[in-house]
Amino acid sequence: MAAPARKDAARDAATAARLGAMDLPTGGFTAAARRQALARLGVMGLPTKRDEYWRYTDPAALTATEAPEAALFAGRDEAPLFDGRDRLVIAFADGLFDAARSSSDLAMNGVEVARLADADRTDIHWARDLYGALETAGQMPVVRPMAALNTAAATDGVLIRVTGQAAKPVHLVYYHESTTSDAILHHCIRIETGAELTLLETGPGAARLNKVMEVDVADGGRFHHVRAQGRDHSRRAITHIFARIGAGALFKSFTLTANGVLTRNECVLDIQGDGAVAHVAGAALGDGATGAFHHDDTIFVTHDAVACESRQVFKKVLKNGATGVFQGKILVKPGAQKTDGYQISQALLLDDDSQFLAKPELEIYADDVKCSHGSTTGAIDETALFYLRSRGVAREDATALLVLSFLADAIAEIEDADLQAEIVARLENWLARRRKG
Repeated sequence: MAAPARKDAARDAATAARLGAMDLPTGGFTAAARRQALARLGVMGLPTKRDEYWRYTDPAALTATEAPEAALFAGRDEAPLFDGRDRLVIAFADGLFDAARSSSDLAMNGVEVARLADADRTDIHWARDLYGALETAGQMPVVRPMAALNTAAATDGVLIRVTGQAAKPVHLVYYHESTTSDAILHHCIRIETGAELTLLETGPGAARLNKVMEVDVADGGRFHHVRAQGRDHSRRAITHIFARIGAGALFKSFTLTANGVLTRNECVLDIQGDGAVAHVAGAALGDGATGAFHHDDTIFVTHDAVACESRQVFKKVLKNGATGVFQGKILVKPGAQKTDGYQISQALLLDDDSQFLAKPELEIYADDVKCSHGSTTGAIDETALFYLRSRGVAREDATALLVLSFLADAIAEIEDADLQAEIVARLENWLARRRKG
């Protein structure tokens, strides 16, 4: 087990300053979890670049007392993603629930939806045993202080309990409306035995966003997650997904990221039931010409059951000084026989100024397993580029086709073919805009 992050005077002072500037919530069914999170954070302290799992990403902008200013991004050149789909919409603007932009009726057969700010006024709620529980478990063997800060300080979010097969997706939409907004959102999702939900997420959320999602998938449950993190050039975000996956259950998550000064997405998956399947994937496109771009995927998958499968598939396309980071680990515990774990992280560098930093890891304590990992960094395949150009395809168009082909494996992790097609269409638009300059 890893020890808590080493404390020092500077870390203590930064943590005290951050907490001192916040109005921490009290009372409600989350009170005990919040106190425990504060205690954990007091031991860990906020992260610094000296920490092992932050060596490639400077957390200073995420831990500062005030959010760095982020200009608003109009994004009027295309309709909002997933707008043409029948779905239940739950909107947040700068971290606060936005009733006017949400569906007028949040009721749906087999799905219970509540706002954290409303539910937390009560002492008894189904989410009482979930709020903070998976985050707490996810603190070992690697500490995650930004998640502990979230559990202690979040005042809004959504609580979703699924007891059957949801008739349509739930869509969480995040709006950024203030240049100095500092949003902290915490979502709890419980997929009961045999139930199924598709969750969509879009939008930047705030100038600075700290978001935690705890997902408990019971035996035989199915959870599909597709998110796009918004095109705001100046936004900063740290997100965490903590998931517990039961026997025969399915967990699939895909993230599309384009633009943003700093994005760190952490995903901590705990596979606890035999025969479970857990896939997490991402596609990131960074162009430093529109401002700094730093994108970090940090993944930790634990196999603690028999005959389970996990997949990590991450692709990044970087240009004009953009930076990509991947830190991924598969931990196979004793007794987790017949594990099938796969991890791949790849970067396509479109110039000599961009960089990709990778740290893939395997830690295996069972002998009947099939686990592999790989990481590659490279430029556009000049042979393929020549082939396309020799058939009359302009260089910019040929490059776009090769970029889409490179990202295809990550996008293929989306199970719904229509959602796949919509993501591909957005990527094509993104590439077309950059070809026009």
